[in-house]
Amino acid sequence: MGCRLCNQLFHASYVSGAFGTEWSVKYNQQEICALKGSTVFMNGTFTHPEGLTVKETFWGKHTGEELTDLSKDPDYSGRVEFFTDDQKHFSLKLSDVMKKDEHQFCFRIKTNVEKERWAGVPGVQLRVTELHVEAPEEVTEGQTADLTCKTTCSLTDPTFIWYKNGRPLTTKTIKNNQLHLQTVSSEDAGSYSCAVGGSQHLRSTAHSLRVRYPPKSVSVSISPSGEIVEGSSVTLTCSSDGNPPVKMYTWFKGSTPVGEGKTYSIPNIRSEDSGEYTCQSRNDLGERRSTDLQINVLYPPKSVSVSISPSGEIVEGSSVTLTCSSDGNPPVKIYTWFKGSTPVGEGKTYSIPNIRSEDSGNYTCQSRNDLGERRSTDLQINVLYPPKSVSVSISPSGEIVEGSSVTLTCSSDGNPPVKNYTWFKEGETSPVGSGHSHSPLQSGSYYCEAQNEHGSLRSAPVPVVLSGETHFNYFHS
Repeated sequence: MGCRLCNQLFHASYVSGAFGTEWSVKYNQQEICALKGSTVFMNGTFTHPEGLTVKETFWGKHTGEELTDLSKDPDYSGRVEFFTDDQKHFSLKLSDVMKKDEHQFCFRIKTNVEKERWAGVPGVQLRVTELHVEAPEEVTEGQTADLTCKTTCSLTDPTFIWYKNGRPLTTKTIKNNQLHLQTVSSEDAGSYSCAVGGSQHLRSTAHSLRVRYPPKSVSVSISPSGEIVEGSSVTLTCSSDGNPPVKMYTWFKGSTPVGEGKTYSIPNIRSEDSGEYTCQSRNDLGERRSTDLQINVLYPPKSVSVSISPSGEIVEGSSVTLTCSSDGNPPVKIYTWFKGSTPVGEGKTYSIPNIRSEDSGNYTCQSRNDLGERRSTDLQINVLYPPKSVSVSISPSGEIVEGSSVTLTCSSDGNPPVKNYTWFKEGETSPVGSGHSHSPLQSGSYYCEAQNEHGSLRSAPVPVVLSGETHFNYFHS
């Protein structure tokens, strides 16, 4: 820094000496602006009248009194060095410049003749400055901002370097001593300082730039993480880095608002709480929504039901298929079919080809997933079939006494139950009676025909012998 400040050449002062030759002290610069803490060089050349021998040279402060040697001043102990050479160049090296060093410094020459001495007055005026960042305290995102590196005096041909959070800025527009932030964003917030080339260690004090901006980086987290099982409790938390800080949070399930505040809790979560949740953050400058958080509530099977195809009446010999439905999560993959309490099949469907009457009964489906199992309500299968196993009973049994009556009763297991019975006597083509029972008046062999909507069946003939009827070839008991 000090070397860079020593390039200008100013006019010097000349005075005639007693020996007819001129004294002269020429300073390369008569005013220097230096950074506090830097090292400064003050340079020049001198001449003296011929015939004199220089015995001593030193630098001193011009205070209006006799110049005293700086190197002997306790305030400059260890901080000053003097240099001269045979070509009558001289210099002062002043290290660790302080604010109290703001003085005029002059070069003093003493010769072998007591009265022949010289002081280069006026000398070099030293001014000391520190770097200071002048900038707004706060700016709104989208605006522009200018940061200025200020000094109290003019440095010689400085190159300004800017730092953000301690790191050099290389991608921003720097013009002279000004840093220009075009279209400020939240990323521009931080601590700024400046320095000049050659003295990067002498930075300004840091200036904190705050940027106001609407919410951004809005995100939602869930606790506890991992699988969510029905009946547990979860808490959603919204995070956002808006400035000023976000104080208004609104929670949505889909497009429906469901809550307010930084957190949203769902105690005893149910399957119907599954869905997409978002958080909307708002501050004075705007609002923004988070991306969706998908809540998938796991639960054991529920709403287990059984359907049958084809629907309607089921007739013996037809085929039916039972289908089990359940909305468990994870989806049900294990289905077990029961007739009563007896397992009869596996799979989402259960088919009964060529159904028989013995297939009638109560059917249920048991659905199972990783979280549990549940049974459906009963599905009643009622198989319709024509009469079968038709039989006739006679009353009274045993001997039939002359003059008594005989009753024949027909039984059948058809479904629907048989309500239409017709009685026939062997050898005759016309029915001899109808109804569940018949009392014959003549001896002979009788049979019953049972009929429902699905068919008919005749019983085996039953012989009836009535006493006292001699015209029949039956024996009296």
